[in-house]
Amino acid sequence: MDHLIAGFADVLIPTTLFWIAVGVTLGYVLGALPGLGKATGVAVSIPLTFYLQPVAALGLLIGIAKGSAAGSAVSAILLNTPGEPSSAPTALDGYPLARQGKAQKALKMGLYASVLGDFFSTLILIGLAAPLARYALLIGPVELCAILLFSLTFIGGLSGKSLIKGLIAAAFGVFFATVGIETETFVPRLTFGMLELDDGIALVPMAIGMLAVAEMIIQAGNVRELDTEAEKISDGATRDDRIVTASEWRRCLPVIARGTLIGSVVGILPGLGASVGSFLSYGATRRASKTPEKYGTGMIEGVAAAESADNAVVPSSLIPLFALGIPGSVIAAILIAAFILHGLTPGPLMFRQQPKLVAAVYASMICASGILLMVGYFGQNIFARIIKVPLRLIIPGVLLLCCVGAYMETSNVFSIYVMLFFAVIGFFTRKLDFSFVTFLIGFVIGPNIELTFRQSLQLLNHDAANLAKHPIAIVFILATIVTIGWIGRANTRKAASVRRQRRVRAGGQDNMQIQKGG
Repeated sequence: MDHLIAGFADVLIPTTLFWIAVGVTLGYVLGALPGLGKATGVAVSIPLTFYLQPVAALGLLIGIAKGSAAGSAVSAILLNTPGEPSSAPTALDGYPLARQGKAQKALKMGLYASVLGDFFSTLILIGLAAPLARYALLIGPVELCAILLFSLTFIGGLSGKSLIKGLIAAAFGVFFATVGIETETFVPRLTFGMLELDDGIALVPMAIGMLAVAEMIIQAGNVRELDTEAEKISDGATRDDRIVTASEWRRCLPVIARGTLIGSVVGILPGLGASVGSFLSYGATRRASKTPEKYGTGMIEGVAAAESADNAVVPSSLIPLFALGIPGSVIAAILIAAFILHGLTPGPLMFRQQPKLVAAVYASMICASGILLMVGYFGQNIFARIIKVPLRLIIPGVLLLCCVGAYMETSNVFSIYVMLFFAVIGFFTRKLDFSFVTFLIGFVIGPNIELTFRQSLQLLNHDAANLAKHPIAIVFILATIVTIGWIGRANTRKAASVRRQRRVRAGGQDNMQIQKGG
């Protein structure tokens, strides 16, 4: 508590609050623009924080992450085009409300649900991260290697539709993490004689290329559809169409509580992500309703359920990062670079080595929730107009920021080439339905997997029988095997179901052709 009070003392100064507000505002705008989002915003902004104090820099990046999670509901409600995939359930009821002239009502409920889910999930992070970290200090290299392998398998299986594709993406992420001079023997690996690759591939240019540049290339093909949807929205005539009434609050508060709990649990589990949380919350709310058939036609409870869970995932996904040093989401993987840059190495030891800075991060997250409420409430009309700016004017500006951000990471043009190389990879991962989230997380934890594996071989004396002395490692190895079997069976059943549906449809078409011929 003493550290937390000191953390608020560092945050509650005009300069730091200003940068948190800048981050929240920028994040809200990025979230509202289709195709952009928290991962893109944070990746591009990390180099811009080089000259800020650590508390202000981390507050800026956290503000971007929180603001974009809430802002993605704006385009989902007004354009039926979610700013991020996790806001897709918001569009199911938000867009029909907007078509009914109740866009402001839907936007306000989305904002309130976002802020409440985010705030209470932040409290869960503060309460759970440090206690979990105490147990994490008891984990050795053998146990950590098993945990990392389990996390990578779990993330690879659940981040996409195919376990095989997820594991392939994770393997490629680990593969690119091996580029550079090997730490024990100082032998260059996969550098091809390029001195720029001796230190390995920088995370920020890679993330910018795979997330921002690749997404802009894809969104460039959707310009006409987005412009058409923006022209269909109009405001309602009565006051009740523009506010959240007391009766709607009574119906939505239990929904927000359920969504916050679901989002927090999903965030703690590595690899599930905000999309899983928002869809689970929406589905649970629909099943609990007395009129489930009305969902999808403009039920405000659907907006509250999706947005509360979506925003609760962001803070709780930092719990495995803070407690174990394992990124559970793409935003956590990108934030690792920022934390290390400003003197905070994620993992259990940071609570001992930098308790004041950790407390300042907590304080900035709480302040960001309050600032998000003010920015969203007073700026909704402005943000609603921003998303109507033609996408063809936005894309060049985003690409310019990407180049600047990649260059500032290393002050070398080679970083821009790295960004473009991974932009091509990011484009094809999307087109071929490979998980770029798993790729990035595999890249981030790849060096730790290699290091702990080598240490484990020494500790076990190259004898698998010595694993009997490490029961925690055995538990996670078995969990990895069970996870592969469980997800593999689920994917097999799903593929078989799809094939049966195709055969049924093909049979129906054949019967129709026979009847027509008869």
